[in-house]
Amino acid sequence: MNSAIIDPKAFDERSFVSVQAASVIIPPNSFALARSVEYFRIPRDVLTICVGKSTYARCGIIVNVTPFEPEWEGFVTSRSRIPPRCRPRYMQRRLCQILFFRSDEACEVSYADRKGKYQKQQGIVLPKL
Repeated sequence: MNSAIIDPKAFDERSFVSVQAASVIIPPNSFALARSVEYFRIPRDVLTICVGKSTYARCGIIVNVTPFEPEWEGFVTSRSRIPPRCRPRYMQRRLCQILFFRSDEACEVSYADRKGKYQKQQGIVLPKL
């Protein structure tokens, strides 16, 4: 957006446009950040992975694979890449799915123990380095 170069070490928030609407046209060759409807509290003995759904992948809409570490908590900020000839505009679609993996034992150091920078995020959270 705004023809800005996105650099995680020198992030410019003007690179993004915030939209709250029933529908929106996302420009081709761009990406979108979205917030989950659900709030997650991951147990200490569970690891999750967020992956894209095949219907949208077949259209070229790729959701970034994202782990939610043990004891991570918050709304999920997901990233989707939009291909050149696609203009998705539907809100509250199931673009991704969450896979849950339970361990036989709890992790030694959790995301909460490390005071992770994305802990308890509420809205769409931009990159933090």
